[in-house]
Amino acid sequence: MEKTLNRIHPVSDPEATYFLQVSWEKDLGAGFGIALSDGQCAWTGAVSEAEISREADDVEMNREKYVEELKKALIAGEESVGRYNFAVSRDDENTECHFSYERNLKDGSFRLGSVKLQKVLSPAEVVKGLIGWCLDCLGRLQAKNEHLQKENERLFSCWSDAEKRLEKCVEAKEELEADLYNRFILVLNEKKAKIRNLQKLLNEAKESAAAAKYTRDTITTTQMVTGEEKEHDGSTDEESENLAQSSLPAVPERRDSLLGSPDVIDSAPRRKQRQRTAKPERTGSKMASHPTELPAKEKLITKMNH
Repeated sequence: MEKTLNRIHPVSDPEATYFLQVSWEKDLGAGFGIALSDGQCAWTGAVSEAEISREADDVEMNREKYVEELKKALIAGEESVGRYNFAVSRDDENTECHFSYERNLKDGSFRLGSVKLQKVLSPAEVVKGLIGWCLDCLGRLQAKNEHLQKENERLFSCWSDAEKRLEKCVEAKEELEADLYNRFILVLNEKKAKIRNLQKLLNEAKESAAAAKYTRDTITTTQMVTGEEKEHDGSTDEESENLAQSSLPAVPERRDSLLGSPDVIDSAPRRKQRQRTAKPERTGSKMASHPTELPAKEKLITKMNH
């Protein structure tokens, strides 16, 4: 059987303090018992499953939801303070007690249920039972607290060990990082040296290739220039020879063309000179007859040559 004990202050007498104990088997919806005491008197009663169903119908609420409301009102305790109200009324002879519980709403409240409690002839036994239950509950709480304390100490010890291991792992990690960094620096420097050597060799190879290309180009250019000079010299010689050969007969051709006669004009004076040398007496009259024609022709030939 499960039990709960709560302290309540009825709305009919807020200054009064009552102790409410609720006990049930398995489920509150199957019925529960109530024990109420103000420390001097005690009342007990019970609510059956049928009465729970009837109360749910009276408030027009689903039975399961109604049972949840009963748990919040009667079992939740301090969590339900202000949300639920309790009322306690006793008769003149103090033999019966009417106990009711309500749910507060914004606009008012509605009654969840009520039960009639009968006065216990020996309230000390009820109070004793309440105190005994409180002590048992306190013992269970203390044992649970001790268990939790031991569990907390164990967890703290595990946490301390884990922290120490973690510190060792951090130190090992830092040492490993430093070692790897040093190795990386060595490898990096070696790679840099290799890269510099390769770049130096590459530059030397480029310079050698450029020098060889420049040498080949220079030789080729020199050979081409030499060949062109030789060809130019040969062509110049040939042109000069051709020009000399072609210039020699050019004068008589121009003379022939200018004079407009197929005869060789220069041969006539030679014949006349030869004739003059042979027969001076006969050619004297002819030389005298052409004194004006020869100077005119010589002037024309001289102008054409110039």
